Amino acid sequence: MIIRSANFVCSSTSIAICPPASYPEYAFCGRSNVGKSSLINMLTGVKGLAKTSSTPGKTRLINHFLINEAWYLADLPGYGYARISKSAKAGWEQMITDFLLKRENLMCLFVLIDSRLEPQQIDKEFISYLAERGVPFVILFTKADKLTKNQLTSKIAFYKKELLKSWEELPTMFITSAELRTSREDVLRFIEETNALFEKPEKAESKL
Repeated sequence: MIIRSANFVCSSTSIAICPPASYPEYAFCGRSNVGKSSLINMLTGVKGLAKTSSTPGKTRLINHFLINEAWYLADLPGYGYARISKSAKAGWEQMITDFLLKRENLMCLFVLIDSRLEPQQIDKEFISYLAERGVPFVILFTKADKLTKNQLTSKIAFYKKELLKSWEELPTMFITSAELRTSREDVLRFIEETNALFEKPEKAESKL
């Protein structure tokens, strides 16, 4: 897939004010500071499209971008960041839950996981939740450039082994690096192929 255009559409505080479900949609989510904004910018080829920050938990809204005038990219708030109030955390969690379970045009959720870390309990719980609720998802291992080839191979193998303790079949996975543009074409090809499966919801009406 060639990215010809990538434009910011809006920021939403709830699913009720998200853009109409008139295009296939792909959401990106992960623990705070996993490298989500950098990866989105790499995939779209637009530097600064998603705002990067050294402060974890900066994304607090659902940010929508329209790619190639054909599909949505949704940047969801990160999870697992402790330095926020309980009420704010609960609000973010409810917003994400509503989006994942009620957004009719969501084709796939990309769950970002830092390849440098051991399997985190919060990530394992999150993907188990997705599987239980039937939310389609793919795992994107980020920051692969921060490890040697052998380290990366060992980390991914260990992660798969951990998942297979409770999973019969592993979800689709891509190893990525925003710096090296690793797996960019593979992820975009996956999106392009999945777009072909999209059926526009009857009630969806584009307001763009």
